[in-house]
Formats: sequence, structure tokens, C-alpha cells
Amino acid sequence: MDDIKDVAQLSDGLLYEYAVIRYVPSVEREEFINVGLLMVSKRNRWLRGRVHVDEQRLRAFSVAADVEALRRQLKLFECRDVPFRDIPVEEAYRWLAAVKSAVIQTSASHPGVLCHNAAAGDERRRLLDAEFDRLFHLLVK
Repeated sequence: MDDIKDVAQLSDGLLYEYAVIRYVPSVEREEFINVGLLMVSKRNRWLRGRVHVDEQRLRAFSVAADVEALRRQLKLFECRDVPFRDIPVEEAYRWLAAVKSAVIQTSASHPGVLCHNAAAGDERRRLLDAEFDRLFHLLVK
């Protein structure tokens, strides 16, 4: 019976997915530094991305890193305007989080749920923003 209650709480909760954005200076070596986070909540039509490039850490990891080029390329992950302004947030997320064999990659997509079923509208977005900030500081900074 508890399992049924747990499933009901999930369906009432704030469901989301997230992926970590990674800088992979040498794809062959498969070593990376986390440089950002993407998060989506389809039901709430909410998508957020943020990047953080710690230049000192990056240079210690890869002396040859072009930090300015990396920053320019990462801007796409923070911007909802281009190239997918008019598509649903879940499609934009899938496009951004798609598996790539490049120096900028994303982790597998991870599910999450916030069990605040009484929240509505702006409160749901505030809770999602707070969870995004928590995950960003835990996984990226």
C-alpha cells in the first residue's frame, strides 16, 4: 500500500530532468570538468541552463584550453532564444542534452521530483529555480 502512496506523491510532485554540461578537452581520454547544468520540467514548461567556467581550474586541467572560445560556445546552453525559440521546452532540452562526441558534452539525463504538490504557478517555478541552484552548486561549482 505504501508503494501506491509513493507513486501518487510522484504524480503530484514537480517532476524534472537534469544533465550536467561537461568540457572534454581530449575526447579520446574521456576526462572532463563540469561547466554547467541543464534542467527541464515539461509539465511546468520550465527550462533553465547555466554555465560556470573556472579559468584557473580549467587551465590546471588543460593548459591549451581556449577559455574565450569555450565561453562563447557555452552561451548556447544559457540562451532560450536561439535556435529553438518556438519549440516546447522538452524538445529544446533534448536537443541541448543530446549525446555528442565533441569537447562540450552532457551527462546522461537524470530524473528528479520535488514533492510539493500544493504549490501552484509561480511557487512551482520558484521551487524549480531553488532546486536548480542547489544542483548547480553541488555539481558544477
